[in-house]
Amino acid sequence: MTKNELAEQVARRNGVPASQARQMLETTIEVISGELAAGGEVALAGFGKFSVSHRAARTGRNPSTGATIQIAASKAPKFSSASALKKRLNP
Repeated sequence: MTKNELAEQVARRNGVPASQARQMLETTIEVISGELAAGGEVALAGFGKFSVSHRAARTGRNPSTGATIQIAASKAPKFSSASALKKRLNP
């Protein structure tokens, strides 16, 4: 399902115009992204939790040359599903 398809489903189920549903979806994504960028987390009861995972700097290898390279520390988004979502997927 794409973002537009999701917005259309939300619009249909709530009786709002598709353009309004798309804008609400965009705003939701912006708010979640902003909270993660600020180092916070977003918990949605019954669905899951978005958080930031910190990856330490490390040494790696270039697969084509075998040369040792330094991989910089980074942050990555992480999603942990709620038990209610897991139960729905595995009845």
